[in-house]
Amino acid sequence: MSYVQRAEYGVRPASHVDEDDPLFVQAVARAMQVLSAFHDTGRPLSLNEIATASGMGRSAAQRVVHTLRQLGYVERDADDRGFVPGIRILDHTRDYLRLNPLVARASPVLLELRRNVRERVDLSLRDGLRLVYAARLQSKRETFFATLVGQSVPIYCTSGGRAVMAHLSDAEVDEIIERSERREITPKTITDPEGIRAKVREARQNGYALAMEEVLQGEVALAAAILAPDGTPLGAIHIAGSLSEWEPEGFCRRFAPLASEAAGALSRF
Repeated sequence: MSYVQRAEYGVRPASHVDEDDPLFVQAVARAMQVLSAFHDTGRPLSLNEIATASGMGRSAAQRVVHTLRQLGYVERDADDRGFVPGIRILDHTRDYLRLNPLVARASPVLLELRRNVRERVDLSLRDGLRLVYAARLQSKRETFFATLVGQSVPIYCTSGGRAVMAHLSDAEVDEIIERSERREITPKTITDPEGIRAKVREARQNGYALAMEEVLQGEVALAAAILAPDGTPLGAIHIAGSLSEWEPEGFCRRFAPLASEAAGALSRF
């Protein structure tokens, strides 16, 4: 069995898992597969659907689901239509956020940036072919999509992703493009490899990356990369606004220096 953990806009390849490792516990991996079955759904799942999504037989899935229900990590939804993740998963989200040193350092920086820009401010962290939002400070235009910590977006077509790629080699950028499922999220999403490379080159030249309506229609977003001491991009600071209120040039002129300053402050550790 291949233990592939699926995530929105990205896949963690099975090649990352060595099932012959004597320390590898398959029962734990099966539990993670069941929990990962909920990544791509917008509704409760039946036992058969969980078994199919997790790549295991119904009997094995039933045992894992039963165990996770006993522990509070899976539960029946309020209308008894199927299974949903349980509340105890939030305990682990809290643990990750409070014990991640970058997230902890970012909190005062993000709050100050939000006070200055009065637009949405996000912190994202890189995970393979995607960025995962670890902090989100809302503007006056709140949507459910834009409030969720843990929401992920693909690297290839987002301002944060291009800011990250700007600090990678051309070979690494090409690998990301090749491995990404380059689909149109909106009619403005750039999926052509050369178009993506051009946006990365633009980000290298400017010191920040810009994306317009590539994930959300009507949204303009810019981002600056957060770097480890060795120069490895760890994630990005994003600022997002509405094209009904901003021209792209004015948005960049106003906010790019602030995003770069905030990302630079978080890169110095």
